[in-house]
Amino acid sequence: MRSATFTLKAGLLASIAISGTAFAQTAPTATPAPVAAAAAADETDDNLIIVTASKRTATLQDTPISVSVTTAATIEQAQVRDLLDLQTLVPSLRVSQLQSSANTNFIIRGFGNGANNAGIEPSVGVFIDGVYRSRSAAQIGDLPNLQRVEVLRGPQSTLFGKNASAGIISIVTKEPQFKWGGSAEVSYGNFNAIVARADITGPITDTIAFSLAGNLNKRDGYAQDLKLGTDVNDRDRWGVRGSILFEPSDAFKLRLIGDYDKIDENCCIAANIVDGPTGAAVRALGGKIDSANPFSYNVYNNFLSSNKIENYGFSAQADWNINDTLALTGIGSYRAVDSKTDQDSDFTSADLIGENKNHTKINTYTAELRLASSYDGPFNFLIGGFYFHENIDIDGQLTFGKDFRNYANILAGGNYTALERPLGFPVGTFGKQGQGRFENYDYKNRAISVFGQVDYELVDGLVFTAGGNYTNDRKDVITNNVSTDVFSSLDLAALGTAVYGVPPALNNNPAFNPLLGLRGLQFIPPFLNFPNTVEDGKTRDSNFSYTLRVAYKIDDRFSTYATYATGFKASSWNLSIDSRPFATDFIARPVTGPTPPSAIRTAGLALTNLTSGTRYAGPEDAEVFEVGLKGQLDGFTFNLAVFQQALKGFQGNIFTGTGFVLTNAEKQSTFGVELDTMFTPVKDFSITANFTYLKPKFDSFTQGSILSPNFSTVQTDLSGETPAGIPEFSLSVGGNYKHSFSENVTANFHLDFAYESPVTIAQGLPQYRREVESLNAAISLGIGHGIEVTAWGRNLSNAQYLTTIFPGVAQAGSLNGYPSQPRTYGGSIRYRF
Repeated sequence: MRSATFTLKAGLLASIAISGTAFAQTAPTATPAPVAAAAAADETDDNLIIVTASKRTATLQDTPISVSVTTAATIEQAQVRDLLDLQTLVPSLRVSQLQSSANTNFIIRGFGNGANNAGIEPSVGVFIDGVYRSRSAAQIGDLPNLQRVEVLRGPQSTLFGKNASAGIISIVTKEPQFKWGGSAEVSYGNFNAIVARADITGPITDTIAFSLAGNLNKRDGYAQDLKLGTDVNDRDRWGVRGSILFEPSDAFKLRLIGDYDKIDENCCIAANIVDGPTGAAVRALGGKIDSANPFSYNVYNNFLSSNKIENYGFSAQADWNINDTLALTGIGSYRAVDSKTDQDSDFTSADLIGENKNHTKINTYTAELRLASSYDGPFNFLIGGFYFHENIDIDGQLTFGKDFRNYANILAGGNYTALERPLGFPVGTFGKQGQGRFENYDYKNRAISVFGQVDYELVDGLVFTAGGNYTNDRKDVITNNVSTDVFSSLDLAALGTAVYGVPPALNNNPAFNPLLGLRGLQFIPPFLNFPNTVEDGKTRDSNFSYTLRVAYKIDDRFSTYATYATGFKASSWNLSIDSRPFATDFIARPVTGPTPPSAIRTAGLALTNLTSGTRYAGPEDAEVFEVGLKGQLDGFTFNLAVFQQALKGFQGNIFTGTGFVLTNAEKQSTFGVELDTMFTPVKDFSITANFTYLKPKFDSFTQGSILSPNFSTVQTDLSGETPAGIPEFSLSVGGNYKHSFSENVTANFHLDFAYESPVTIAQGLPQYRREVESLNAAISLGIGHGIEVTAWGRNLSNAQYLTTIFPGVAQAGSLNGYPSQPRTYGGSIRYRF
């Protein structure tokens, strides 16, 4: 098996410098110049955006890559509250919150996965201060002291390692300062939303500085549970973050960072979209459903969902300028996530699903060392190595509630419980409260990589870049899953012969065997654990990814580039109840040695109702052809990229209601155009317009899945089809105007609008479409002495759309989905010193 390109830090190759050319990076760089200069990582002066690349800064216009940089000032002006809001400023980025606070999906250029299933590493890598955050539960905390957020689009494996096959989101916070300063902010909005943030920075000695920041984010729920009589979808999270900067000389600095954040909230409501044939059975039990009314924000559950997440970690980065031409950088980190969730997954007030608990613990260690040159001549290089070590332990359970037995009997016309006596089971055996599945997964990932990049300036302003990354990735998975659902362990085909006398040749024919109609109630069958004598629970991947680029600075106003790059993501494991043996493992294998491995049936491992599927999805291979043109004129800047991007082996993850189907698409490709512009017609007034056009298709996806008209998951060949959920056009337009009334009194007016063209939400259901039209605004008044008052509103247009849809759990023919958030608004006061 091939392997994943290794996860490199966001700043992995940030140190390379080419005369007149810079690469937009996301971590402090190590260069022979005074390292204190790295603190000035970006500045905004009208249209000029500065990004640190090595021993000197370079404009975004000189950065030969499709990258969007959102500065702290822009984030403040737009009142971006968290990463979910960032997509309103970057149209190539899509962020979706799914069934819990710990599951957020990031998508760039239509490519991305990784939420919901902890065995899947994201295709879009998220880095905070150069440290990779491997799962979304570790990515979503509110971060104070932001300096900038960079979104690098397209495969970035050469620069940033594995899990960057679709792109990178890099978040950079401000370094501690040797001058006293800080800020405090309190915001209040509708739904009793309270956001409080504070930070302070300053010197401890002449060579040591510190920063300390904290944040609190609370809000009542914007939805109502009419059964429980309480609001739901609330927000309750807080965090602290500390950093120490040791800078004894211009040649050396060390930054230590520690952070802790906690989430304890109720999330996320699932609305009923189609009240299917099971709705009558739910109501017969006294249950209620807010039928086909997804934007009422009214739900019925028999217990509150819960999300308890602790996320913390430590990192250290040392930068040492060995001499005038060589610099050494080392980064080490430890991160931990402890996530506990529970949900009433039938989303009705009937007690069908008793509990759907998940407890996931993630421990991640990383270490990186790199050496970079900054020669005055045309040639520069970077070499380095990286180590990644991660352990994930998951305990979960899904059990029947007290109403499930009667519910199943209603659906089966009395035949569910009527089978107990004829089959020799005590009355009350089938569908008993507390029966269900009990899961445990032990996942280990070890990877090591070496990387390098060289840059050569062929002639003045013309730079050729070549870089490569070799990675070896190893994953080991052990399962211990048990199903106590007695009914799901029955062989209904064989029982058709035993109970009804159906001839064996016909017992798999529903026309002759009435028991086969009950198979829909066998959704928790016995699970074949691994490793076993056929399946070793291991993947071993290795890969070489590379980038070839030519960049040319035409003059002081225009630059252009052409890039061919490859990317890679390792095999991903299906850590869900729908993890099933590959079809090939059911077939006896030919003898290839003295002790050949046995197939499942030959080895006697086949269980009742065991079917084939996938244990894991193989690696993703990405490639992109991209050309770009960047310009900076008087009062106007633009960045244009045209690309053809493809993923071979794209890892598709389809939610079935109780688990996930994880498969590889042979090839998914996208042709696209991205245009980012900024226009400043007069001083203090700027207009931004960012546009993305995407034309995606499944070139080949023979093992694809769709939702059928009755909302069951059906395997089908999707080759030639358009992938669902990827809008053809995305647009964000914004305006910002600053006016000074006096020396101390200023006003800032901000407005932005985000649009996504209509798109099918789920494969196979073209009637369900999403269109986004969201308007945001903020007005700030500075009244002197560092005090600023702001009134803000997000989604003022009250855009309503479904982010995701999925089959109803244990409710065949029903459809659920997650509705978008409603309009929010409020005011804040900020003090800076």
